[in-house]
Amino acid sequence: MRWDIFCRVVDNYGDIGVTWRLARQLVAEQGAAVRLWVDDLAALARICPQADADSDCQLLSSVEVCHWAQAWQAVEPADVVIEAFACELPAEYVAAMAARKAPALWLNLEYLSAESWVEGCHGLPSMQGNGLQKFFFFPGFSAGTGGLLRESGLLAARDRLQSDARARTDFLASLGISPLTDARLVSLFAYENSALAGWLDALAGADTTTHMLVPEGRILGDLQRWAGSPLMLGEVMQRGALSVQLLPFMQQDQYDALLWCCDLNLVRGEDSFVRAQWAGRPLVWHIYPQQEEAHWEKLEAFMALYCRGLSSEAEAALRLVWRAWNAGEGMAPAWAAWLERADELAAHAQVWARRQAVYADLAAALVQFYRNWL
Repeated sequence: MRWDIFCRVVDNYGDIGVTWRLARQLVAEQGAAVRLWVDDLAALARICPQADADSDCQLLSSVEVCHWAQAWQAVEPADVVIEAFACELPAEYVAAMAARKAPALWLNLEYLSAESWVEGCHGLPSMQGNGLQKFFFFPGFSAGTGGLLRESGLLAARDRLQSDARARTDFLASLGISPLTDARLVSLFAYENSALAGWLDALAGADTTTHMLVPEGRILGDLQRWAGSPLMLGEVMQRGALSVQLLPFMQQDQYDALLWCCDLNLVRGEDSFVRAQWAGRPLVWHIYPQQEEAHWEKLEAFMALYCRGLSSEAEAALRLVWRAWNAGEGMAPAWAAWLERADELAAHAQVWARRQAVYADLAAALVQFYRNWL
């Protein structure tokens, strides 16, 4: 079972984050032979330091990682071809697929969405002009979709870390983090956001302490404008009840563990959004902005699904924070409402993770789709 996964890096790390996780899981848990084609190996090297950004082909975690160069070199197509997030395959590769004696399964792995139409489109074929069929494969939050990326031992590893205070302390210390006792631990990974300064001011003026951990990313400019000076990696800046610490980019497994250790995770895009859900902790999603405000429909659809089971007060508080954060509006009133329902929101995050774990994971769903197609 040979797989080719094609990835064009559009949003810094979201696209490569998803495809790199998927490739590794297909190899480790499904016994597949996987080639991952990436146009920007430097992005992969940020989340996988073992990667050589200048190598045309290399073996990483038993995945054959190849540079997707503009000048395409002919290769034999795999049995399953994944076009991640509607990236366009090289014309020469498509022609080689059409020339295969045994047909290849061609899948367009779509972006994650909770919108109601996804189930109706998941798995539908699209006839191409050259006679090939391409199938649309949608990740999602229900049995009628392709599920979410979730490695077999992920939740057990999470539970071990979250139940072991010493292990959490040791892990955080390995990243240079020493939070104050009883401080709320918050991770912040976001796009640029004009709402940040007002929210940080509210945290700084609060009665309880907060330690905010900020992995390197696009929010750094807004953060440094609020701080009034550049922030150095590892440095802890203190203002009132708020401590802010800038973290270097980390490997995916480390980032997962960071999410597990935090009391609240602000995440962006798709990869960190899914991993925050598996953390079983409250989260705030900064969705990738789209033209004509199309992202708001996706945001509202997920909130409607996620909020099922919450009290009306807790649902209102969550929606206030998520909408304010994504609109770049003042966060202080919304944050005050959130704090009043913090315990319920924390319990609900655990329920949500358990509910999603009932469904097949994305890698297993892809393999089953291929077997059904044969």
